[in-house]
Amino acid sequence: RDIGPVRIGALHPVSGANAVDGQQMRRGAQMAVDAINAAGGITSLGGRKVKLETGDTQGKAEVGQSEAQRLISEGAVGLVGTYQSAVSTNVSVVAERNRVPFVMDVTASDAIFSHGYKYSFRVQPGSAAIAGAAARYLKEVSEKAGRPVKKVAFLHEQTDFGTGAAEAFAKAAKRLGIQMGPNISYDAVTASDLTAQITQVKASGADVLAVAGYYRDGLLAAKAINAVKPNLNAVWGVSDGAFDQPKFVSDVGALGERYFSTNYHYDAKNPATVKLRAEYQKRYGAPMRTGAVLAYDAVQVIAQGVERAASTDPQKVRAAIAASQVQPLTVGTGPIAFAPNGDNKNALPVLMQVQNGKIKQVYPQDKAESQPNYSVTWRP
Repeated sequence: RDIGPVRIGALHPVSGANAVDGQQMRRGAQMAVDAINAAGGITSLGGRKVKLETGDTQGKAEVGQSEAQRLISEGAVGLVGTYQSAVSTNVSVVAERNRVPFVMDVTASDAIFSHGYKYSFRVQPGSAAIAGAAARYLKEVSEKAGRPVKKVAFLHEQTDFGTGAAEAFAKAAKRLGIQMGPNISYDAVTASDLTAQITQVKASGADVLAVAGYYRDGLLAAKAINAVKPNLNAVWGVSDGAFDQPKFVSDVGALGERYFSTNYHYDAKNPATVKLRAEYQKRYGAPMRTGAVLAYDAVQVIAQGVERAASTDPQKVRAAIAASQVQPLTVGTGPIAFAPNGDNKNALPVLMQVQNGKIKQVYPQDKAESQPNYSVTWRP
């Protein structure tokens, strides 16, 4: 194992429904490897280069599992991935069994972190953290605007990700005295139209619609909202895969202005992040999404673990990761540093809003590029 490059495995869906995000994340991981090698490789190992070994999960849990096993048997010192909670659930089992660190870039589900695993780590804030922040930010922003939220309908995709987001949000909202209902789920893979679901939202009299889903279904929800025209003050993304994407703004057009999104996000106020995103744009001719920045961060976590351990023994790398602090390019309250369960204790959800055709960080105040605009009644 100790000759040749230090291998880091990257597992993402580069084919299937989430291929655009998967491709972005693979590129983000590759850019991290390129940056490490350009800076002289792993110094503690005499400047050994890093090599990204990739696997396509196809968005399927069982494929992710077999690809993880393949990358580990080919000598990966650690794995990053996978964009989908259901896939990461299976990969985390493989990582644990083989005692190889798995650093999750995008994985919202908290269930993985309740098993006492020693080899699972996560860069992004988890589902409960995002949902709790989403409810809190909604209450604070709506009250400041003089239109306190009264009733929230929740629309979500039906796997662990969407269901977990809806449950955690409802729990936090109830504590804050916000009325919830109805709770509506759908199958993100097969859904082709969400008009019936949005009609149900309209009939409910909810003044805010919270949404947790992926890109394609987020767009379907927006199209249904444009058609049905429910009387809402805001559409509030909770870990949603659509509402904070530049592509969403162009796909939905001018009607995107009342879309908010509480999520993990690249730090638009960090000069290093701005530089990386400019480099990505130049190299690939597309804006760099947050998932790609998180994949970059996750690779840095493993590489700095190897650097600190001065070893490619995955168990030593795991111990070094658990003790390390890595400066993130995503929004946080400090360096990436892991709690005993593997969660990044400094991860911070941020509220974004579509403003003048751009996605802006609007809350909390110290992370805001501009002020939230919640004040105009929204009748599409």
